[in-house]
Amino acid sequence: MNIGTPNESTIVSLAELIRDLVGSSSRIVLVDRPVDDPEVRGPDIALARNVLGWEPTVRVQDGLARTIQWARGSWS
Repeated sequence: MNIGTPNESTIVSLAELIRDLVGSSSRIVLVDRPVDDPEVRGPDIALARNVLGWEPTVRVQDGLARTIQWARGSWS
């Protein structure tokens, strides 16, 4: 069962968001994709909606910010 956001985003945009949220100036390096890399990464959450009555309620940005805050507290 797919659990996630049905909103598709690129890996580059996700990397940029994480870099910005942690306050890094790291350069993002693009490499060739593997041959079997999927073209679409947006999960179909219909089964989770139907069986569990579940839908995402936390935006990706907010979930990442919470995760970063947790990780910083765990590694201090």
